[in-house]
Amino acid sequence: MRLSRYLARAGVASRRASEQLILDGRVAVNGQVVRELGTQVDEASDAVTFDGAPVCIEDVPFTIMLNKPAGVVTTMSDPQGRPTVASLVPVREHPSLFPVGRLDADTTGLLLFTTDGDMGHALLHPSHHVPKRYRARVSGRFTEAAAERLRAGIVLDDGPCAPAQVRVVEEGRLPVVEVVIHEGRKRQVKRMFQAVGCRVEQLHRASFGPLGLGSLEEGRWRQLTDGEVRALMEAAG
Repeated sequence: MRLSRYLARAGVASRRASEQLILDGRVAVNGQVVRELGTQVDEASDAVTFDGAPVCIEDVPFTIMLNKPAGVVTTMSDPQGRPTVASLVPVREHPSLFPVGRLDADTTGLLLFTTDGDMGHALLHPSHHVPKRYRARVSGRFTEAAAERLRAGIVLDDGPCAPAQVRVVEEGRLPVVEVVIHEGRKRQVKRMFQAVGCRVEQLHRASFGPLGLGSLEEGRWRQLTDGEVRALMEAAG
């Protein structure tokens, strides 16, 4: 197997990003730093490390969902010492587990983790258009005209957004607006509302592709069933 594919399968990075890691000299095979992109590895016998840490591919992929609480950052380690999602999922038993995308520290809801790098990167690839459903409690005046702008595909500073599905699910001084997007740009939902004159006060991801949280409590995780994994892969094409 090509080393870049091995790194991607293990969840280190996408194949393209893994190639850059190899070129940067951050990957070693059997104790020797390698910089050749065509390097082949035997996953059964070769020892691969990234920045000195062992990298391995689990024989059976392990995929879970977490109901992420507010106040934790979506990273497996944080140099600033902030609470991370790694403390909430079984990384000791599954060291190659990594989050599929990110939720901001103050955003709650469904966050997927997997040891299958190919699956994780397929779910995030912009060409696959996997829908993600959010509920945003917003301040400011959210009008039907604002909703129509989001449905038409609003333009942000990093380019146009694809049309979103938008509906108000709770009226009031701080209405709750359900939004379905198919992209995953940084702080995208918050920036979309900001562009129509509103501020997101609370944000919750209710579903990712065909999967919802169901009765999963905040701060808890559960393993996906084989059927749920198949449904995710079908959603990713």
